[in-house]
Amino acid sequence: MLRRHALTLGAALAAGPFAARAQNQGGAEAWPGRPITILVPFVAGGPSDTVARVIAQYAGPSLSQPVVVENRAGANGEVAGRLLARAQPDGHTLLVGSIGVFAINAALRPNLGYDPLAFTPITLAVTTPNVLVVNPDKVPVTDLRGLIEWLKQNRGRTSYSTSGVGSSDQMTMELFKQLTGTDPTHVPYAGGAAAATDLIAGNVQLSFQNLGTVAGHIQGGRLRPIVVTSQERHPLVPDVPTAAEAGLKDFVVTSWQALMAPAGMPAPLVRRVHAVTAEAMRHPEARQRLEQIGFTVVANTPEEYAAFQRAEVERWRGVIRTAGITPD
Repeated sequence: MLRRHALTLGAALAAGPFAARAQNQGGAEAWPGRPITILVPFVAGGPSDTVARVIAQYAGPSLSQPVVVENRAGANGEVAGRLLARAQPDGHTLLVGSIGVFAINAALRPNLGYDPLAFTPITLAVTTPNVLVVNPDKVPVTDLRGLIEWLKQNRGRTSYSTSGVGSSDQMTMELFKQLTGTDPTHVPYAGGAAAATDLIAGNVQLSFQNLGTVAGHIQGGRLRPIVVTSQERHPLVPDVPTAAEAGLKDFVVTSWQALMAPAGMPAPLVRRVHAVTAEAMRHPEARQRLEQIGFTVVANTPEEYAAFQRAEVERWRGVIRTAGITPD
């Protein structure tokens, strides 16, 4: 699916602080010299799309060119990944993608049509915890200890929904199964919204979902939260314990979105693009908008994100190997 959204920019805004920094930092050729495209590997409305549009909205008005968000969905991110791999490393084609696109795919799919570790890292944009939720009419427990016991008592009769094979919610549940000795069956869907809908309908019993996807359902009583996978409790669900508090030590998992550029981008240009996009993410209105839907703004350095990405690939490679997960 292809969807384009252009934020047209007045030339009179080109002298703003972002533009001045972008044109002068590093002493190289001015950037941008034409419209900037931010690829999104999923349909509009999801986390990657939200982050990309926030960057476009808050970075765009101080640049001299339009910023276009282009949705290129398909193959769990591979369609957009291939496009980025073929793009010129001149700062005019970028990609906002998820943990699946930039880490899990590399660990899960040996014949992947792009190498996420070869891209030029710009920044880890945001993180969000997953939350373990159950259907309150189907699962008669309210805490983690009770859920683990219930799952063991009902072996072979339970299932969990996810937003797809290789998604962060599947990986989180597979890690949970390895640590708890439980065995709910995986039922993948075409996105988190569909996974949550079928869970509410009672067709599956439990799921790990991004907090932003299910926060409204939790508040409405349609889903019962058990734990969040963050290091600390989350302000959107302050009464929900962390997994560590509930007795599952070292179970900290974050879903995340990052910004990447094609391989081989020159270092001065990397600094320019990072400066513009990181400051956009830190804009007070942008931060507030993202935090309201469960994101934590990170906007770290390219070096910090690169190290984080490598660690994530290795972590999930181990989970995938132990669980015997395949792409199909």
